[in-house]
Amino acid sequence: MTATPERITRADNHVGRFAPTPSGPLHAGSLLAAVISWLDARSTDGRWHLRIDDIDAPRVRPGAVDAIFHALEAFALVWDGPVTWQSQRGPAYQRALDTLLTTNQAFPCGCTRKDLAANGRPGWEGPIYPGTCRHGLPPGREPRAVRARATTRYWTIADRFLGAVAFDLEALGSDFVIRRADGIVAYQLATVVDDLDLGVTRVVRGIDLLGSTPRQAQVYQALGATPPAYAHHPVLVAPGGDKLAKATGAEGIRADTARRQLADTLTVIGLPPSDPDTPDAPEALLAEALAGLRKQGLPRRLPSVSGLPAPPDAV
Repeated sequence: MTATPERITRADNHVGRFAPTPSGPLHAGSLLAAVISWLDARSTDGRWHLRIDDIDAPRVRPGAVDAIFHALEAFALVWDGPVTWQSQRGPAYQRALDTLLTTNQAFPCGCTRKDLAANGRPGWEGPIYPGTCRHGLPPGREPRAVRARATTRYWTIADRFLGAVAFDLEALGSDFVIRRADGIVAYQLATVVDDLDLGVTRVVRGIDLLGSTPRQAQVYQALGATPPAYAHHPVLVAPGGDKLAKATGAEGIRADTARRQLADTLTVIGLPPSDPDTPDAPEALLAEALAGLRKQGLPRRLPSVSGLPAPPDAV
């Protein structure tokens, strides 16, 4: 399928994006993220880009990209400009990696996960890197991954939804991987390079990615660049309490019930349709939501989200 992006000139002062991984179709949780991000950009007449995070080839599932395109179009979530494909961005990532290595903001690391588990102190998200290779590879070790130096330990991020959030990058793991041992560029570097090249000024994403923010701020600092404004929203959870995802049984959203699913999602966000049973198309529902958003703004603290109603039958 060939996607047809919107051909409308929009303001460049606010630029957002949506970046799904094509490991399967979009589900209710990814729809929530897409709608919040789209509304945030469009409410200021800003641009909204689509990036396909397909850099990790083993996770990509056949047909998933077309399913994502179909879903976004069915829900009237039209994007600006051409689609960005991470799998085609290798040279840009390598240039950034070379810059960080040359400026001593990153270093080769020969540690395995077993080494880290054995020698790292417990941290918030797993073992803390003990600095084994920070000042050079120990004798007998070969480089495997590349790590960014956590040169600034304490960060305070002014999150647009959560307010000021403080982080201890040491407790989050200290020096972090930006190129994996299998040669794949890690999320923390790839997303920074992509957002810089797209001119992204606002990142709206799930709160499950909150811990990535100081790491990415460290990469921005190392590259001499200014990070975007961040806003982290609640995520949908599965019955067992884990984040709703394909791995926890999330079903793909359905184009034939787009109106009802979109109405439910807007209600969760706090912008319910004036008539929940309206037969209006998704475009009309989004237009109404935008009108309300321009008057009241997105809630600074979105409501806690435990789930959406089950997908309705076709209407």
